[in-house]
Amino acid sequence: MQAHELFRYFRMPELVDFRQYVRTLPTNTLMGFGAFAALTTFWYATRPKPLKPPCDLSMQSVEVAGSGGARRSALLDSDEPLVYFYDDVTTLYEGFQRGIQVSNNGPCLGSRKPDQPYEWLSYKQVAELSECIGSALIQKGFKTAPDQFIGIFAQNRPEWVIIEQGCFAYSMVIVPLYDTLGNEAITYIVNKAELSLVFVDKPEKAKLLLEGVENKLIPGLKIIVVMDAYGSELVERGQRCGVEVTSMKAMEDLGRANRRNPKPPAPEDLAVICFTSGTTGNPKGAMVTHRNIVSDCSAFVKATEKALPLSASDTHISYLPLAHMYEQLLKCVMLCHGAKIGFFQGDIRLLMDDLKVLQPTVFPVVPRLLNRMFDRIFGQANTTLKRWLLDFASKRKEAELRSGIIRNNSLWDRLIFHKVQSSLGGRVRLMVTGAAPVSATVLTFLRAALGCQFYEGYGQTECTAGCCLTMPGDWTAGHVGAPMPCNLIKLVDVEEMNYMAAEGEGEVCVKGPNVFQGYLKDPAKTAEALDKDGWLHTGDIGKWLPNGTLKIIDRKKHIFKLAQGEYIAPEKIENIYVRSEPVAQVFVHGESLQAFLIAIVVPDVETLCSWAQKRGFEGSFEELCRNKDVKKAILEDMVRLGKDSGLKPFEQVKGITLHPELFSIDNGLLTPTMKAKRPELRNYFRSQIDELYSTIKV
Repeated sequence: MQAHELFRYFRMPELVDFRQYVRTLPTNTLMGFGAFAALTTFWYATRPKPLKPPCDLSMQSVEVAGSGGARRSALLDSDEPLVYFYDDVTTLYEGFQRGIQVSNNGPCLGSRKPDQPYEWLSYKQVAELSECIGSALIQKGFKTAPDQFIGIFAQNRPEWVIIEQGCFAYSMVIVPLYDTLGNEAITYIVNKAELSLVFVDKPEKAKLLLEGVENKLIPGLKIIVVMDAYGSELVERGQRCGVEVTSMKAMEDLGRANRRNPKPPAPEDLAVICFTSGTTGNPKGAMVTHRNIVSDCSAFVKATEKALPLSASDTHISYLPLAHMYEQLLKCVMLCHGAKIGFFQGDIRLLMDDLKVLQPTVFPVVPRLLNRMFDRIFGQANTTLKRWLLDFASKRKEAELRSGIIRNNSLWDRLIFHKVQSSLGGRVRLMVTGAAPVSATVLTFLRAALGCQFYEGYGQTECTAGCCLTMPGDWTAGHVGAPMPCNLIKLVDVEEMNYMAAEGEGEVCVKGPNVFQGYLKDPAKTAEALDKDGWLHTGDIGKWLPNGTLKIIDRKKHIFKLAQGEYIAPEKIENIYVRSEPVAQVFVHGESLQAFLIAIVVPDVETLCSWAQKRGFEGSFEELCRNKDVKKAILEDMVRLGKDSGLKPFEQVKGITLHPELFSIDNGLLTPTMKAKRPELRNYFRSQIDELYSTIKV
């Protein structure tokens, strides 16, 4: 057979019957028929197959009659939201019990020391240790009741889950303390939740809490349980201020000697008080029940069950904070299916090493990590030929994505993308991104490059992490998917921003069994979030797309007016400007007495020098940050992006200041969930803001 005919055969958009095609060939081309038949058989066996979507992707949500425009998932058979996927899993305690059974007592929690393999605790070992911890708490005088709060102040590690399951087995409630909250917020939470016992991972955290007791800031704290080794001076320091300092091992031994039968919670009982960091004021304690979490987990399983059934053979890497509901949700899904959870070493810089050793199948991510992966891949394509090959390969795989095909065994995977897939362990089959917006360009490229099912979710702590999720088979970017099966979503008018529900735009509101119970001891804040009909008002502005998916287009919470009365949503503008190649972070600022916007821009340390060099600017990163011409070039690029994205003239910044240091949690300019602390940013950059307003003439 001639080569061009073979090529034409494989280019056919749909495979025709082989015998019909053979009849059309000239006789001389039938020579070598055996080789051709072998090729055809191989092609049949290995050709990519599109994933069958669980519903019609042209209409992924359905309007509920008489609901004021609310929409539900098209996966549901009725207008009633899904509460439980498994009949025997209505609480997190029951979810773990199911995991023990379906795993056949397989490995449950894993951890590792530097340069060592993972070591695993089995499901029954975790259950036994959990009951020991719970029994020890009872022996210490704590109640088996859903108003008994226990603090956990630690990084992700096996003990975190053991303590949590120990509390759940005896109907107690966990109150996580973030590693990065800061002393003032930690003091506030310990007092607000009336915590008398806190588990900590390191002696340094015990010292921090003892300092609060010594200064009479947290007088109610009576017991600190430390996971790592510590010295006698810590015990003595505790004794001097009336605090018992004991070890995790001592608690296990105490519980083992005084074992109690579990007293499991009811679905309506509280499970977690999750304090949201907030961009202003004190943290708010979101009260989340077992029913809230299980319904959200059930919705995730329902949405992905046919495309990606989870089982005991799956492995999840836990590195995103367990103090946040996003990681809590995924952890609960894993435990319910008897899967393995491997914890990172505690240092995010070693995550890639942990991934290679653990070889996870489930890898949750956040946009900031995705942006770094994207930049690193393109940074390594440092010649014209490499960049061309990368672009060509990604376009071929993106074409497959549009056809619903997800795979990692194509020619382009072997030639181009194998290295990045191997860097994640080589076995990832499920990725989920959430917590913040992600660029459509970045998401589409990484979906193609990584060759696994890659979902984008949307939600917040108050709806137990997720209320929207990408539908399997819809691998288009630029939206957050359809309502999850556990909740309804409606849009309500935001007249001051000209968003009207009748036009398919408005504030995103959520109702369902995953919506939280309110904020701990804060009825005023609760009333702001939950209306009288039980709808959670998210503060985000959404838009329904023709296929029934939701696109987040704006933010209501941080809007402000300029001098002429124009409403500004700075986060929308920042999300556009941050796509500029030399830009890492942007803080857009405006004032009611000023007629225009300005911005503080942190250039990207990895790309600024090469970007500037192409434009004829030389110097170190710090020198370029001080260069007025570089500043002008970056501003022009940002404004160009703004114009291309449809920003109105008054939404474009008129001047910028370049700042060489990233906004971070450590310098107090970001929350633990990586959101901008706008009041702190305003105060921190007050002098630069004043200078910009005094020097710019428009």
